[in-house]
Parts: sequence; structure tokens; C-alpha cells
Amino acid sequence: MEIEKEHIYITPAELENLNDAPFSGDEENGGSEERKTEINGNWIPATSITEAKINAKAKRRLRKNSSRDSGRGDSVSENGETLKIGVVPTSPKGKLLDRRSRSGKGRGLPKKGGAGGKGVWGTPGQVYDVEEVDIKDPNYDDDQENCVYETVVLPLDERAFEKTLTPIIQEYFEHGDTNEVSEMLKNLNLGEMKYSVPVLAVSLALEGKASHREMTSKLISDLCGTVVSKTDVEKSFDRLLKELPELVLDSPRAPQLVGQFIARAVGDGILSSTYIDGYKGTVDCVQARAALDRATVLLSMSKGGKRIDSVWGAGGGQQSVKHLVKEIDMLLKEYLLSGDVLEAERCLQELEVPHFHHELVYEAIVLVLESTGEKTFKMILDLLKTLWKSSVITVDQMKRGYERVYCEIPDINLDVPHSYSVLERFVEECFQAGIISKPLRDLCPSRGRKRFVSEGDGGPELRKALAQERDGSKEDSLTGARCSEMLGIAIPGPGKRCALEAKRFSAPAG
Repeated sequence: MEIEKEHIYITPAELENLNDAPFSGDEENGGSEERKTEINGNWIPATSITEAKINAKAKRRLRKNSSRDSGRGDSVSENGETLKIGVVPTSPKGKLLDRRSRSGKGRGLPKKGGAGGKGVWGTPGQVYDVEEVDIKDPNYDDDQENCVYETVVLPLDERAFEKTLTPIIQEYFEHGDTNEVSEMLKNLNLGEMKYSVPVLAVSLALEGKASHREMTSKLISDLCGTVVSKTDVEKSFDRLLKELPELVLDSPRAPQLVGQFIARAVGDGILSSTYIDGYKGTVDCVQARAALDRATVLLSMSKGGKRIDSVWGAGGGQQSVKHLVKEIDMLLKEYLLSGDVLEAERCLQELEVPHFHHELVYEAIVLVLESTGEKTFKMILDLLKTLWKSSVITVDQMKRGYERVYCEIPDINLDVPHSYSVLERFVEECFQAGIISKPLRDLCPSRGRKRFVSEGDGGPELRKALAQERDGSKEDSLTGARCSEMLGIAIPGPGKRCALEAKRFSAPAG
């Protein structure tokens, strides 16, 4: 078997590295005898085998270099010789930064046309069209084109219902936006628990303030027709009447409050006017009967002109200043008649205006200044002391109320002549009781000094009054008390001391 020889251009350095001969260097240099090797039963000279190995290795190297250098100006001639066409050798650093494939396959272009790599979804500017369903797909189904995919929300059970809706209602008590609550409830699958929404809202409102109950009535009215129906509202009040024995344990006033909720619902038109009539003669529970009686009384009052929408009153900042002043004035008058400090404290807290408590302090002190007896003085002192100890009235509100009186005492003194002395006494008693601080007590104004006769005030009229006071005359003129008030001194009466004081102050100037 003969192997053809091919002439391939090989550098001397490559020939030195291609030492695959089966004989040693001494035998190769000798070259006197030619050794033969048996391959498949045929004896072939060793020189032919060596040349075949060299040629095969050179071809592998050329194929590798040709694929790597494609497009760089290198070409291979028919003889197997590489032709260099002015290629500038690249530096090792440039090869490391080269992003072309190093696997030896392809034309050396970037992978995937530059659309490969981490976080790449295609070439820049590529727009993906809607993928059409392949009819020839073995998994193709005719009905899949008409399918509508929607997110399925499981209905809430009783435990998940209370856990989910309680934060929503408590947050509503802060912002008061019924539309936000409605949107949040629409995103939930309430299922058969829709009627429990008013039940939970009323239960939370029973433990809250009057303003919370007013907001709850508005919430139920706004949710009716969008989230719950009138049938759900009736069902919710039926459940509230059944649960009244349990609600009374936490809220003793629950029967009266539930009755007010029923009357308000009837007034808002979300509950039938015949709802209460359906329970006549069929109620055995005492609390439920009390709630229905309360609702009946309120509805009968509405026929006489009373508005049901004001059953809870206007709480907090929703009230006008005139209304608040009137309520505080009535509160103080009722307290002076009854003397019940706890009732006065409860009424003040129900107003829900802690930022307006300074008005009560101001009105209470004005009542003391306008009163003539000691009873009002002591009762107002006890009231302020109780409200101070219970922290219903804060330090800031107490201070602001006293400062208002201090600023307006000149005007008050025009109607109440002895207001300065009464105010000084009341402020001192409050300081002794620990209601006000010493700096606030020191701010209390006192009556200013009157100018002397020698300074130009009084004139002949004052001198005549002093002479009459000295002589004990009964003529119709200025009295001693009026004289002492004009001079700013105390004149005990006719006598030597009074005459000396009058003579000293009535001396002409200079």
C-alpha cells in the first residue's frame, strides 16, 4: 500500500517539534538500513510512515489556522502554502478582548448576531409580534382560541373575613373616604359574607366615639347598592339584634346605640320602614326589645321635625365654633345646677375637640368673675382640678385659657368692677391646688396705679370729695370708696389718718 506524498510548506521550527518517528535519533542519523513495519499484513518502509504522520499533522494545523484566520486576508494556495496579504498581527491583549467565537467553528462573527448574553432579549430594536397558534401543532385545541383567562379569588371564610376587613374599617375611621373602602371590598370575593360587612362595622363603632358611629352610618349607606343590597342590610341588623346579649358585655349602651343605627338606616332609605313592625310581639330578648323601642322613639320624633341624620351629632372638627361655644356654655350651666363632675367630664369628652378645651377654661373663669357668691367659685375650682388631674385638659389648653382671660380682663372689668381682685384670688387658689404653674400665676394682671392729683388728675372735684370725706359730710358727692378708687389707696373712713392722707394727696403741685 503506497501513500502519496504531498508537498506542504512547513517551517523548520515545526519540523523540530514533529518528532513522531518510532526509531531513535541514532538510527535516524545512521540511515544505512531501512526498517519496514507490517501494517495489515503489508510491509511498509518506515520513512513512508513518518512522512504520512508529518503530513497529517500539518494538515490539521492548516485547517485550524484557516478557520481562525478566515476573513483576515489569509488564503491557501493549491500547493497548501499559506499566502499572507499584508495582515497586521494582533496583540495578545486584543485576542483576549475579541468577542468572536474561539471554538474554531463558523466565520468568527459575534454570537447570535449580538443578541446573546445575559439579560438580552434580542437585537436592539427588535419587536416581537403576537405569537399565532399553529393549527398543525399536535397539542392544538379548537376551544383554546375562545378561552378567557381571569384571576380567580377564593371566597373568604369567617376567620379570614374578620382578619381582612377589620384593618380596612379601622383605617376608614382615620381617613373617612367611603369610595376607597368600596374599591377595596370589590377586589375581595366576599361570597355569602356580604351581610357581615355592616355587622362588623357596627360592632367596631360601638366601641368607638360618636364620630365613628356617624361615619359607620355613612359607610353603610354608601355601600348599599354597590357592595351590599338592601336584603343584606336587613339580614345584618337581624344578626345584630340576635348578638345583643354578647355585645352588651363589651358595650353596656349597645341596645340604645343599635336602635339609633336602625333609625338612621330607615331615615337613609336603606332599611324598610316596616322593618320594626315585623318584630312586634315576636321579640323575647330584653336587649333587642330595648333597641327596637329606641328606634321607634327616634322615628316618631322625626315625624315631629327632628332630623334622623343628626342622631349622632356632629363630632370633632366637623362642628362649627359657634356650636362648640354653645355646647360648652350649656355644659357649665348644667354642672352648676347638678354638681356632677363626672357627667361634665363625660360630656366634654364626647365633644371630641381636645384642641378647643381652652374655651371651657375661659368660660369657667368668666363665670367666676361674674358670680357674686362663693358657691360658683368653689364648684369651678373643683371642676378644673378634676379635669386637670384626669388629664382631660392638657397643660397647653389650660395655659391658653388663662392667657385669654388675662388679655381680656380690661374689657371684663368694664362690666364687672371687682374682676381684678376676684381674678387674683382665683388664680392664687388654682396655684395652691396645683392646677397652674408659678410663671402662669405671676402673669396675672393687677389693677394699675392711678395718677395723683399733683400729676394733673382730679382737680377741684376731687379736692371737694376729700374735704367732705374728712369732715364727714353727707352731701351728694363722690363717696369715700369712689375717692379711694380714684386715688389708688384705701381710705378706712373719717378720722385723723384719713384726713392726713387726703391732705397729703390734695396738696397743690409745686
